[in-house]
Amino acid sequence: MPTINERKQQLTKRLGELEARLNGIETELDQPMSQDWEDRSAEREGDEVLESMGNSGLDEIAMINAALERIENGAYGQCVQCDETIVDARLDLLPHTHLCRNCATAAAAA
Repeated sequence: MPTINERKQQLTKRLGELEARLNGIETELDQPMSQDWEDRSAEREGDEVLESMGNSGLDEIAMINAALERIENGAYGQCVQCDETIVDARLDLLPHTHLCRNCATAAAAA
């Protein structure tokens, strides 16, 4: 079972990775478009994929920042909905999760 400091390091490392990836995406999206219509069409499709990746990265960054805040507040590992302890196996898979398995399942079904 990782300690709270190890969880914090894991989250901080992932945050750095995401920020680097988002910077790369932003740089790629800022590139000028090709003058050729066929190339431009392919580039736009690629841009849509990059934007989607960027949006999911931003979502994960928000979840990681919230998890780091819960660590600072002493609430990390507690479900924000039912206040039950989130099992370590779930935190191993989703260290930024804020819901226990039961609440996450209920939220997904809604």
